[in-house]
Amino acid sequence: MKPNKNIFKKITVAAAFGLLLISTSCVSDLEQEPRIGITSTNVFKDFANYPGALAKVYGGFASGGQESNGGNSDINGIDGNFSQYTRLLYTMQTLPTDEAVIAWNDGTLQTIHKMTWDSSNEFIAGMYYRVYTEIAFCNEFLRNVTDEKLASNNITGDNLTEAKYMRAEARYLRALSYYYALDLYGNVPFVDESYLPGSTNPPQRITRADLFNYVESELLAVANDMRDARTSAYGRADKAAAWSLLARLYLNAPIYNGSNHNNDVITYTSKVIAAGYSLKTKYSDLFLADNDKNNAETIFPIVFDGVHTQTSGGSTYMVHAAVGGSMPSESMFGINGGWGGLRTTKSYVALFTNSSDQRGNFYTSGQNLEINNLGEFTDGYAFIKYKNLTSTGQFGSDGAKNFCDADIPLFRLADIYLMYAEATLRGGNGSSASALQYVNDIRTRAGYTTPLTSLTLDFILDERGRELGWEMTRRTDLVRYGKFTTSTYLWPWKGGVKDGKSVENFRNLYPIPAKDLVANPNLVQNPGY
Repeated sequence: MKPNKNIFKKITVAAAFGLLLISTSCVSDLEQEPRIGITSTNVFKDFANYPGALAKVYGGFASGGQESNGGNSDINGIDGNFSQYTRLLYTMQTLPTDEAVIAWNDGTLQTIHKMTWDSSNEFIAGMYYRVYTEIAFCNEFLRNVTDEKLASNNITGDNLTEAKYMRAEARYLRALSYYYALDLYGNVPFVDESYLPGSTNPPQRITRADLFNYVESELLAVANDMRDARTSAYGRADKAAAWSLLARLYLNAPIYNGSNHNNDVITYTSKVIAAGYSLKTKYSDLFLADNDKNNAETIFPIVFDGVHTQTSGGSTYMVHAAVGGSMPSESMFGINGGWGGLRTTKSYVALFTNSSDQRGNFYTSGQNLEINNLGEFTDGYAFIKYKNLTSTGQFGSDGAKNFCDADIPLFRLADIYLMYAEATLRGGNGSSASALQYVNDIRTRAGYTTPLTSLTLDFILDERGRELGWEMTRRTDLVRYGKFTTSTYLWPWKGGVKDGKSVENFRNLYPIPAKDLVANPNLVQNPGY
């Protein structure tokens, strides 16, 4: 279908109806469950309100609940500027790795890259509560679109068909958030739509292995109920989104429950590959203000709009925070000024051994390769990834050049190709020739003229770093390879020392927030914390 962002503009419609309103405290009693009050019953009687309600569910990944100028947040204990979903995910997945450091000293932010965090860290807690806030949004929507509710509300015909697609999408989005809980925190609270708001009983704890099984079963189920790949409106999840998340879940299965699912990775990446996606001709176009246009590579993005989705997170953060020093903010990035925060380490720069690699796009003028001071933006090369400029050089839609239009892909075809190749090398039943061809296709797009003749697992990890830099996969990849905490791979300021050092293996998981442990006796802290 033709790309559009209209469903996300309807987030404001949902708010006007009072849909899925939320007051967040701690997850222990899930008081952050949406409270629908006097409008819930009436709203779901009219199918015209369903798109707005679903938009609020999708919007939980984009808006972050703060005002356009930041500050206020629907997550307690963290400033609204920091609390948006993808911004927190970047903090958890990218900032503690070789891919990024940050100059700011807000709260406990510096402990993330230094890998010295503890269970009182507000950013770790913020991600935890953001995940469960989204789960709460999904549960409330699902509570109102059961077969029984749809029948009693006289939702029939094409509206019934569409409502069931929406239900499958909400289940997918809930599974996606539970996947992040599984990956980041391990043994966590569990609630589905049967857990009613205001319950006096704290949610039960689910083990990491059992949560793996739950996410797997949900994705297998919804993959049958979602629209066929590449037939949904842009930004809405379809079968390929479910297959992509299944592939990522299965690739990391040895970490999550000690099982081997490499053949399943091959199965579901092959389904995506056969669905008609293709690599975008120009790599940099994937991260521009009009990356929703003519994009057959992105499988599932989080959608942003400089006018309708104004947040200090999302691509606004990805662009502004990465600009500082002598970097020309307007002409190069399409923004009104940089925030002087994010840059990268020399270990990440070293992944790019070929100057023709278009993905190794670093700003070096006035920047030092060595990071002697984490708080100095000019220490460390700046990494150029997202821009608020279109593919024709026009500015994004926000005339003030503050809020950005670029969407953030969570899954795209290049990632699928690399997962296929890795699973094949790990013993899966994929084709070695196909794996090699997929990787060479990625590298040809990046500017390489000489094809590879063989692959190794370590090469795939490096290639994932080059291709997927700042796309919030790096921590998970390094954990899978046994390199996140160990001395087998060091980068500047890992472990809090300039040249890097190993850290305790328990840091492969983040801690359950201390205040949730106090409030919920069913929870058990992760080892080491």
